[in-house]
Amino acid sequence: MNDLATRNPLIRDLTEDEAWAELRRAPYGRLGVTAIDQADIFPINFVVDDRVIYFRTAPGSKLLELTVNPRVALEVDEFTAEECLSVVVHGVAEELERQDEIDAADLLNLRAWFPTLKYRWVRVVPGFVRGTSFQRTGEPERY
Repeated sequence: MNDLATRNPLIRDLTEDEAWAELRRAPYGRLGVTAIDQADIFPINFVVDDRVIYFRTAPGSKLLELTVNPRVALEVDEFTAEECLSVVVHGVAEELERQDEIDAADLLNLRAWFPTLKYRWVRVVPGFVRGTSFQRTGEPERY
């Protein structure tokens, strides 16, 4: 449980099912990777299938960094007038190499947001998922 959520009634931990529902709704997220003492964050669009996250990429720094260190974090947020939802996934990324896995991923209906060719599929197998809901209100008095 989030320590802040236990002290503030405007903050609530999401259940695991609520966190996964938010991940399924999210149009995009930010993928955090670390390789050779260098952290990077990449915007990605993704799809969730059976509590596994899939995205496509092209050869380049993101794929190289995932090869060096497959441990990743994915973060998504949703903001409304009343609430902010934040979900963080820690997991292990792996490029799909078997043709049957690639064919199955191609059926997941993931479409690129801009016109680039991305033929490499990556899946993120989660180690844990954590979500938090923050009620939006005015800032409390500081002193």
